[in-house]
Amino acid sequence: MSEYTVVNPATGQTLATYPRHSDAELAQKIQAADAAYHRWREVPVAERATLIRRVAELYRERRDELAAIIVREMGKPLAAAVGEVDFAADITEYYADNAERITADQELPILGSGTAVIRKAPLGVLLGIMPWNFPYYQVARFAAPNLVLGNTILLKHAPQCPESAAAIETLHRDAGLPAGVYTDLRISNEQSAAVIADPRVQGVSVTGSERAGAAVAEAAGRNLKKVALELGGSDPFIVLSTDDLDATVGAAVAGRMDNNGQSCNAPKRFIVADALYESFLERFAAAMAAQTMGDPFAEGTDLGPLSSLAAAERLAAQVDAAVAQGATLITGGARDGAFYPPTVLADVTPEMDVYREELFGPAAVVYRAQDEADAVRIANDTSFGLGSYVFTTDPAQAERVADLIDAGMVYVNCVLADSPELPFGGVKRSGTSREMGLLAADEFVNKKLVRVAG
Repeated sequence: MSEYTVVNPATGQTLATYPRHSDAELAQKIQAADAAYHRWREVPVAERATLIRRVAELYRERRDELAAIIVREMGKPLAAAVGEVDFAADITEYYADNAERITADQELPILGSGTAVIRKAPLGVLLGIMPWNFPYYQVARFAAPNLVLGNTILLKHAPQCPESAAAIETLHRDAGLPAGVYTDLRISNEQSAAVIADPRVQGVSVTGSERAGAAVAEAAGRNLKKVALELGGSDPFIVLSTDDLDATVGAAVAGRMDNNGQSCNAPKRFIVADALYESFLERFAAAMAAQTMGDPFAEGTDLGPLSSLAAAERLAAQVDAAVAQGATLITGGARDGAFYPPTVLADVTPEMDVYREELFGPAAVVYRAQDEADAVRIANDTSFGLGSYVFTTDPAQAERVADLIDAGMVYVNCVLADSPELPFGGVKRSGTSREMGLLAADEFVNKKLVRVAG
């Protein structure tokens, strides 16, 4: 059976299989991407931006078709799938709109006469290795800025997303990008290592698990290639004070349930001040239990299946182990095929496995914090450092806590606030780079110094 297979997680039905590219086909695609790079980099920035803007337009024109593909591939509710397509369009358009800005020379003040600038030049062919949880969004935030810069893209998508991967390549081709500028690869991990080692490939970006990131970083390091890592997260949601507990609980549920709970920067650990703990836990568990689980194509569905049966089994094993080790199951916890209900755990201690793990699905752990300092301690007691959320009515406290949290992103009194202009990324074992915003255009670029004598 092909490694690249579309299995509808809601039904377990195999819908399509796609063959992997042979080594000979892969060699041809790398050669085409390299040849395209030498032409693409010479295309004026304004013309590259026009073509990338057309990609954004096609995302919007084909949104219903594209959304249905990813519902079938990984089970997210249809409304969420449509929202993802729109976000991919917004991201792509952002880089088209800011093309001149991200490629402009940066003048440097110098000691002495003459001039000096940092001139941004593309690096060449880049390999992107992308996950299944956001099939369009993850690709857009990697591909769009780098295409505007003049790099060319080889894109290995997740094996369960071959249909959306092919659709993205078609978008770029139909937008008028030259052959070889954006190429979909269906290859094995061993073939990916060969791509990284190829001297024509200048960098690799991976979004995925810690294990995948470590493997790619090792291969990139052996070959002295630039690598960008966007990995997992176990983001804290800290509640210190509120003048509307129901609204805060609503934000907590919305953040945790986003993308069927399968979002790396979703809040997963809810750390609540002692005075609010009992009320928050009661309302949060009730609101989680009230979510509608069912057919992801049906109107009104809040929660579809997890991306696969294996993903649901993995989450169930984590929750079951936590309960066996002494955690309290407040609600949920009963798997039905690939469907896993909204689940809340309490009384988790550092001795339990789940204290250190990422729960990649609609499961949450609620912790009691004695005070602000204790909340920050619990929040930072993790190997992850992607996003974080702070809810408080005290602006000074918000600033203070934001400074103390070890994370790449801090959101105060809001969730689901990602936007094309805002950089995304983490620290510690959550990654090494930034995507989106202007910072994304600094990852795979030659910041060339040009010094001219007076």
